[in-house]
Amino acid sequence: MIGIKSFGAYIPRYRMNRKVIAQAIGWFSPVGGKGERAVANFDEDAITMAVAAGMDCLGDLDNSHIDALYLASTTLPYKERQNAGIVSAALALKDDVHTADVTSSVKSGTAALIAAFNAVKAQNAQEAMVAATDMRLGKPASPEESAFGDGAAAFLVSDKDVVASFEGSYSLSYDFVDIRRDEKDRFGKTWEPRWVRDEGYFKMIPEVISGLLKKYNLDIKDFSKVIYPCPNSRDAAAMAKKLGMDPSQITDDLQTVVGNTGSAYAPMMFVNALQEAKPGDKILVASFGNGCDALYFQVTDKIKQLKHIKGVKGYLNIRADLTNYIQYLVFRDILPVETGIRGEHVPPTQLSQTWRLRDTIMGLYGCKCQKCGTPQYPVSRVCVNPDCEAVDQMELYRFANRKGTVISYTSDNLAFTPNPPQSYCIIDFEGGGRNQFDFTDCNPSQLSVGMSVTMTFRRKYYDANRSIYFYYWKAVPAVEA
Repeated sequence: MIGIKSFGAYIPRYRMNRKVIAQAIGWFSPVGGKGERAVANFDEDAITMAVAAGMDCLGDLDNSHIDALYLASTTLPYKERQNAGIVSAALALKDDVHTADVTSSVKSGTAALIAAFNAVKAQNAQEAMVAATDMRLGKPASPEESAFGDGAAAFLVSDKDVVASFEGSYSLSYDFVDIRRDEKDRFGKTWEPRWVRDEGYFKMIPEVISGLLKKYNLDIKDFSKVIYPCPNSRDAAAMAKKLGMDPSQITDDLQTVVGNTGSAYAPMMFVNALQEAKPGDKILVASFGNGCDALYFQVTDKIKQLKHIKGVKGYLNIRADLTNYIQYLVFRDILPVETGIRGEHVPPTQLSQTWRLRDTIMGLYGCKCQKCGTPQYPVSRVCVNPDCEAVDQMELYRFANRKGTVISYTSDNLAFTPNPPQSYCIIDFEGGGRNQFDFTDCNPSQLSVGMSVTMTFRRKYYDANRSIYFYYWKAVPAVEA
């Protein structure tokens, strides 16, 4: 039986009420809407969110059987450097893993899922991971600015211990153009919304769902939940009526709490539905973007055993309000600000050194003494335990998935950061190991000695002269959902 062995999600901590956007820019255009949208922090992007969702999906599961990683997104930082390779390194997957970027359409999340199922079915991979992630930019005062949200979802595909079996799929490919971006665009360009809704969503989603139902001799009422993206909640209800669905089959579209997350939209709705699913439930997942995919799943008894994930529901409870529209513009580098001389200086990125230290930097690997069992970071030939001091008796030891305790911290108002002040800490990891890290996703007033922290993969800086995004790990207060 091939299907989903585990799943996870990630929603950024910051949420911006759409009234904040309306109050700031409503004088120019009647924008806004109900609820709030998720906003990635200044040090987050599609890669970091994919890593966070992947870590939520994996938990303490053994990742040594993962032979493929598919990264789906329309907002990947690099056009020529494989983004999936960065995610694979941060998740500490093995070196002989097949990685691929799946991009250029917001149905890339479901396209990557189908590719993963095919790889496991063909026995080209024991297990495959799929991460769908997007951080799309809407131009200020545009409807997209309010409608878009940032987030990611991840799935572990396997033929063992599956919580939802993959029963089949049906796809359509149409060069139907709605939102598009070319090489030079930061913001998407849209066609007339009513045209997209009436000729796109309202025709193609029913067509792909009808195609799947016919292919597998099913009725729409056979499904406990039917998932599909729509421009807004009102259109989602109209689509349900068009499809002949019962109200109980409608899945939360996350519009008022997260927003439209692009490639991750249908996958995140799927994760949300799986968190409520019961054994025997049938779930239909449809996506939209230059055509459509429809996938058919059946939930198994194993769903009861999956306890480690936060998922959509857990991350919805970890939040902070972003009440300043100007701060959002600075986070997205839409509004330039004075960085000062400290912000102007970025040290040259030594690519040769980062390659040699890739395990330390990307995977947050230190080492553990095989003689006395003392962990330490970074990697060293000599044991730091003064009672041992063994030489060349080390094994790699990963700190990224371990909690830590703050033993010292400070906040710096002179160092440049888009979200001042810059806070640093020295932490002791559970089980041993100590080092200094930046804080992120926190308010300086909540910091204290003795507080518990977890590690998160973030952008450390951007080297504009060399077009290098430098990623590293930061500490975040350990908030339990």
